[in-house]
Amino acid sequence: MLSLFRHKRQKPPPPPTVNVADGYLSIESSQSLLAAGHRRQLLDRIWQYTALSHPQFRQLYLNPIHRYAELVQQLPASETHHHAYLGGMLDHGLELVACSLKLRQSYLLPTGAAPEDQAAQTDAWSAGIAYGALLHDIGKIAVDLLVERQDGRVWHPWQGSLDQPYRFRYLKGRDYHLHRAAAGLIYTQILDRPILDWLSGFPSLWANLLYVLAGQYERAGVLGELVMQADRVSTAQNIGGNPSKALQAPTHSLQHHLISGLRHLIQHELKLNQPGAAGWLTQDALWLVSKTVTDKLRAHLLSQSIEGIPSSNIAVFDELQSHGLVESTPEGKAIWTALVAQGNWQQSFTFLRLQPALIWGNEDRPEAFSGTVSIVAHERSSDTPLPTPAPETVSIVSGKSQPQPDPMALEDADYLGPLLDMFELVDSETSNAPAESTLETSTPPSDSPGQAFLNWVKEGVVSHKLIINDSKAKVHTVDGTVFLVTPGLFQRYVQEFPGIAKGVDQEIEEWRWAQKQFEKLNAHRKRADGLNIWTCKVQGPRKQTSLKGYLITEPASLIKNVPPDNPFLKLDASQ
Repeated sequence: MLSLFRHKRQKPPPPPTVNVADGYLSIESSQSLLAAGHRRQLLDRIWQYTALSHPQFRQLYLNPIHRYAELVQQLPASETHHHAYLGGMLDHGLELVACSLKLRQSYLLPTGAAPEDQAAQTDAWSAGIAYGALLHDIGKIAVDLLVERQDGRVWHPWQGSLDQPYRFRYLKGRDYHLHRAAAGLIYTQILDRPILDWLSGFPSLWANLLYVLAGQYERAGVLGELVMQADRVSTAQNIGGNPSKALQAPTHSLQHHLISGLRHLIQHELKLNQPGAAGWLTQDALWLVSKTVTDKLRAHLLSQSIEGIPSSNIAVFDELQSHGLVESTPEGKAIWTALVAQGNWQQSFTFLRLQPALIWGNEDRPEAFSGTVSIVAHERSSDTPLPTPAPETVSIVSGKSQPQPDPMALEDADYLGPLLDMFELVDSETSNAPAESTLETSTPPSDSPGQAFLNWVKEGVVSHKLIINDSKAKVHTVDGTVFLVTPGLFQRYVQEFPGIAKGVDQEIEEWRWAQKQFEKLNAHRKRADGLNIWTCKVQGPRKQTSLKGYLITEPASLIKNVPPDNPFLKLDASQ
């Protein structure tokens, strides 16, 4: 074990809590913020990748990271997408640094330079890549959030670090691309003059870094590409995607898959302009029923073995909006409520609104709807309720009690396993090929339906397609065995294999059918009263909830080396 941080190995303090009565967060020192176990692991990993002496590492890495932590405090990295919880910005920044430095090991930089020049510039390029990664999203705290001090004054990050308790909210109608250009307002608070003076002596590196900090990734060469790859890995891990697959994806791949999937569904599968349809085309917009279309879009992409698809509709809405694929409401939201009427028929729905040219381009498009689609303000749809914020969403400016982050997302360091393991998998992709190819099929194995489900779980755990013991995980370790969350895990399974229950009783939902097939295997532990489903209490510093699921009789049949029990889950003692 590295000795650099041993003097900080004392048990970290509990996560800071919100004073709900006032709605303010307290100021934390950088030492306190970085004392969390998972952040210490990331710092240790970063030090390993730099191969510097203690004084050099402190000057080039620790000091900027401490200044970054002091500035971002407990602000999240996004409102409803990745790292959308207290402290998410700090976690995302550290993950990006670790990912980018690991990826950097495969490059000799600057490209095309003589070997002796590359050797002389090794430390500078590593540091420059790390700084670009750390500051990748720093502009968000300047333009996406309204932060208010306890004395009522608005705080701007160019004023320096916060000096009193604070609260914040996300700005409505914000420009989702502006944060990339806003880093220039802040980064000199993180990178001091000696560092900037040093970096400026390497012209190629200096140009690449300045382009990254200005948000011009297309001009930032290999430095920009490494930062974007690291961002895809960190984001994919946090929203339940596959980090190693994210590395192989081209820039904007998720945007490409989303729009390609929508085009396929609209042109070949979905009905338009009639009662029971999934969308209505007017002269100026295409209105798509939000839940119906998003569910079908996710199922389609999963059936095509597309990785990194967000695991919740809210995250998909945020992704579509951030890429400009859907139009925002006047309040800055992705979801519109509108009343569809034709003749004597009318009904309200929640919609995604798109420009028709995005789907059809210069191709012939269907005739416009002969009825009307009228925007309704502050109404709930008969199709599906307006989406509520995910548990990780943070908004406390109002001073009222707000949903707090899932406790498992705060201090649970287990999520680092798949993320850090990915670094090693990148170097041995060929050894993972069989597992990957097994997963990349839309046809389940020919075993019995129940065994096919268990095989899918086992393969998903091995490849990290299914994460364990994370806030969004459907697989946990409890009471020395494996806990399969129901109905979430079974719903995910049938989303990947749509139509798997064809030919069976159509009165039963597909996920329930899959669950029954699993139960027939008798691979699960039954309760003393003979029931199948166990309840686990989820206990965190600010929240208590429960999960229901199955306990596996032979955990090694699913996970070769079963991790320690999730510390936030305990079996309900009343069972």
